[in-house]
Amino acid sequence: MKHFTILIKYDFVKRIRSYTFLITLCASLAIAYTFVPAPGACYSTISISDYVGEYNSAWLGYVSAMMSSILLSLMGFYLVNGEIQKDKSTRVGQIMAATQIRNSKYLFAKVISNFLLLLTILGIIFSMNIALFFMYGHDYSFELVHFIKPYLVLTVPAIFFIAVLSLVFEVVFGKYTILQNVVFFFCFTSLLVYKPKTELGFALDVFGDKIVANHLEEKVSILNGSDQQERLNIGYTINKGNANKKFTFSGFNFPTSFLVSRILWVCLGFVLILGITPLFHRFNIQAAPANDKKLKNSLESKFSKGNITLNNLPTIKPNFGILPLVKMELLMLLRKGKRWLWSVNILGMGALCFLPMDIAHKIVLPILWFLQVHRLSDLMTKDKAHDVHYLSSSSKSPIKRLLNAQLIAAIILLSVLSSPLVIRQILILNNVLAAVSILLGSVFLVLLSALMGLVSKGKKLFELTFFLMTYANINAISFLDYFGGLKIGISQSLTIIALCSVILPLVYIMRNWNLKRS
Repeated sequence: MKHFTILIKYDFVKRIRSYTFLITLCASLAIAYTFVPAPGACYSTISISDYVGEYNSAWLGYVSAMMSSILLSLMGFYLVNGEIQKDKSTRVGQIMAATQIRNSKYLFAKVISNFLLLLTILGIIFSMNIALFFMYGHDYSFELVHFIKPYLVLTVPAIFFIAVLSLVFEVVFGKYTILQNVVFFFCFTSLLVYKPKTELGFALDVFGDKIVANHLEEKVSILNGSDQQERLNIGYTINKGNANKKFTFSGFNFPTSFLVSRILWVCLGFVLILGITPLFHRFNIQAAPANDKKLKNSLESKFSKGNITLNNLPTIKPNFGILPLVKMELLMLLRKGKRWLWSVNILGMGALCFLPMDIAHKIVLPILWFLQVHRLSDLMTKDKAHDVHYLSSSSKSPIKRLLNAQLIAAIILLSVLSSPLVIRQILILNNVLAAVSILLGSVFLVLLSALMGLVSKGKKLFELTFFLMTYANINAISFLDYFGGLKIGISQSLTIIALCSVILPLVYIMRNWNLKRS
């Protein structure tokens, strides 16, 4: 037991000291601050028809708990995912494998460490929302139970299951991060649009917010005297804050069946960990076979001492141009991941050719670009991950040549993937501005990936941001439209150009700063 607690403590302390955790914590606090709009704000986060709740303890507690459940389920997955791979790359896993710690104990320690990390963020968000009550709810008494109850029932089981799910995905899918991202993307999206109406349906909601939403919808329907149940909107709705009517929400008594289901979600997490224990490799990963007889015989025949003639070796011709580096970076991007995944990309390009323009531009294109998240997320960090950063840093003009080559290669990749849609916009619709918006979107995406990789020194921050942007565009949230899928116009293009003009110098500054420190 002592070794178990030490393992949890080490893993937890190591993570809270990372740049990624600090950045995620700051982002969580900034987003959590907007969960409860200030009185008179020009937006709302949770509304039912034209109604929002009075700012009493129950409304602020339940609203913040529902929003935290969704936010931390999304951000938490990317924050805690990849820890087994990190142990492997830092050789900590090999040390652990040499000890008497069982696989199940190691995996449970990782889950608890994941959960404690998310619980730390949740505790800070919880404290902030209590502070918001004292800022906004002057006319109501503070009732701590209305804050604690929804967080315990809704949010805590949700983040625990996410802590388990991230580890399950990593064990099942191994090093194929693209599969982890894609599967989680579709699972998360499906759960958000899931609309249960029965007790069993509410029990299957891992976020736990649907049962509260249903209660609020019924309450507002009674206030309106409507036979049809009003629909609750969770998300940022602009320009409705001042027009909403007020109603009093006094809390909600969760049914016993729902409380049992929340406990069962936690139990399911433990069962999943026990289920994947036999699949865990315990860092006994054999390298690709390098002793193939044919390859070995071929190398021996070519490079044996007697067959090497110095005069016959090709003459080295130095080339300090950028084109060879662009070609090399592009090949690395193309070859990353399994080859069969390119069949999905090809199908996506085919969909851009034949599907209706609105669907192709608004839905297919952002999903197709999101499928490249494993290629873009480590654009600036792959050199260090593969221990070649000293070699690349000591090359001739590492910023002017290597950095530009990395950016150009990634832009070429996204541009080629979107080329069917660009050609359709120009040749069929004669809409040059839409084509320009798509190309600007690819440039913006690459620059954003580079900046976030350099700032966070990892890939998780960009993966999370890219997920949010993709989900927002699919759900027609125009504020995050970066490729003209929802709104095509000169102002939109100029906005993206302005953002790129700000991000690009920051990328050069950060890369130069990192080179001086390395």
